[in-house]
This record gives sequence, C-alpha cells and structure tokens, in this order.
Amino acid sequence: MLYNRLGKSGLEVSAFSFGSWLTFGKQVEDGTAENMMKVAYDNGINFFDNAEIYSKGQSEIVMGNILKKMEWSRDSFVVSSKVFWGGDGPNRKGLSRKRVVEACHAALKRLQVDYLDLYFCHRPDYKTPVEETVFAMNSLIQQGKILYWGTSEWPAERIMEAHLVARENNLIPPQMEQPQYNMFERKKMELDYLSLFDRGMGTTIWSPLASGLLTGKYNDGVFEGKGTRLDIEGLEWLKNRLEGQERLQKVIKLTELATELDMSMVHLALLWCWKNSHVSTVILGASRVSQLEENLKAFDHKDKMTDEVMGRIDEILQNKPVREEFN
Repeated sequence: MLYNRLGKSGLEVSAFSFGSWLTFGKQVEDGTAENMMKVAYDNGINFFDNAEIYSKGQSEIVMGNILKKMEWSRDSFVVSSKVFWGGDGPNRKGLSRKRVVEACHAALKRLQVDYLDLYFCHRPDYKTPVEETVFAMNSLIQQGKILYWGTSEWPAERIMEAHLVARENNLIPPQMEQPQYNMFERKKMELDYLSLFDRGMGTTIWSPLASGLLTGKYNDGVFEGKGTRLDIEGLEWLKNRLEGQERLQKVIKLTELATELDMSMVHLALLWCWKNSHVSTVILGASRVSQLEENLKAFDHKDKMTDEVMGRIDEILQNKPVREEFN
C-alpha cells in the first residue's frame, strides 16, 4: 500500500481507504463487513470512513464492534465520523455547537474509541455562523476528542471563511475536505479548491467509480437494480444519475482504453483519481470481499498511467474544468 500525507498535516493515510456508506448495517451482513475490514487492514489500508447518518448510526455500531473484536493497535488505524444529519426535531440537524459536540460523543460511543482521528462537517449549515462551528471543533481538539476536523461537500468560499475565522482567532482550521471526485465530477477538485490546497488542505474523495457507472457493468445500457445498491429503497436518485447515453458512451470508450492497457475499467477509474496529487486518499466501497480484493489490485497497474494515457482519457471525457476569463 502507498501512503500520503493528509494535505500538509503530519498524518499519513493509505492511498486507498475503506468506507461503509450504503453497506455496513444495511446492504451487507455483519460477518461480511468484518471480513472486508480485515482484508482492507491486512492489505495496508489504515483509514476507515464513517458517518452518523450511515444506516442511521448502525454503520458506526457495526464498525465499532469490528474494531473492538480485532484489537488492532489504536495507532495503526484512522477512523472518521461526520456530523450534520442526526435526526428529526430541534437541534438534531446542522452544525451548532450543541449538535457538533453531542454528535461527537455519540459517534465515540458507537465506534467504541476514545477519539476520532477525523471529524467532518458533512454539509454546510447556512443557519449556523461559521464562527460557532470553528470554535466548537477547536474545543473538541483541545479536549482530545478529535485530532483533525474538516468538511464534506462545502463550497470553496465557505471553507475559506472557516480558515479566516480560525486565523483571526488563533484556532485550528479545517484540515481536509471530502468531496465527490471521479471522471465525471471534477470541478471542485480541479478548479474550485486550488487556493485551498495552497493552504494545506487534504482530501478524502468519495464515489471514485461514479456510483458504479465507471465499473463498466452498465455498458450494455441495462440499469436493473436487483442485487445492487440501485435496489435499495430511497436510492432511486442513483439510478437517475447513472442513466444517460452521453456518459455511457464515454465509459464504453474508456473501457476500450482500459482493455488496451490490459487492466479493468475499475482499475483505470481508481488510478485516474489517485493520479491527482491533491487526492490524499481514495475511499473504496464494497459489498463483497472479492470486490474489495479486486479493487486493491489497481496499484499493480499504476505505472501504466502515463501522461499520454491521462491525455487520452481527457480526450474521451471532454470535461476538464477551465477557469473562465473575464475581459
């Protein structure tokens, strides 16, 4: 396994990490979840991603039970949680000081750990002043309950505001952002966040396979969801995102390139994300041990991702973000 610094911090995270969104506590049995965690850890993955909203807390409970059973040395793994969606009713949603602190305590209990390595603000909360959230996160760090805090799917200007608040008040700024990043979702990572990378921000990117579209399994145009995440109640929006002939035709061409390079479409898509120097770690998701094992073989092909190959991928995608020039 390869390892990267989380931005300009001193923390090292595995280039591939493992997340439990849509799987733990919902799509996979607890025994399968345990086996996948073990395979990930044994292959050098040291970052395990989670959130309070995943399976309404059950995902963290499952992961916490596994971590307790495995008895891995606490300094050998990094675990995260995210705060925003805690439930219905007053003070159970958002990023107020009360919500941030109580969600942290609840996540520590579910995960059965003494501290969170990474703690994310899962979405921006425009009803709460950024100052309040920054002070709350700084307080949790001072108490030793979290080590680093960051954001997920925040616009660049909101993250910059948090940095300015931290600097003006001698507080600890957000260290990382967790955006969606893949061959079809590029703007934040390749354009919007560039000034933030100069400030040392790391990234833990999600959906590197574009909800499965970049696996190539939908190249025949059939989007039947039986037995997949498309069949999960409440995720009909995923199917709507996947359908579309323009993207599908691009994936077909990308699959042909992957075949020419003697690798799978999955490996091509994962390595494309990894090639971005601003990506600290690529979060893998899986519902089967064999699926995770196959994804982990991507680095066997890393030397094939030359500048020429990256250029050919851009020629197929035709979606590289370009900064607008104003006269």
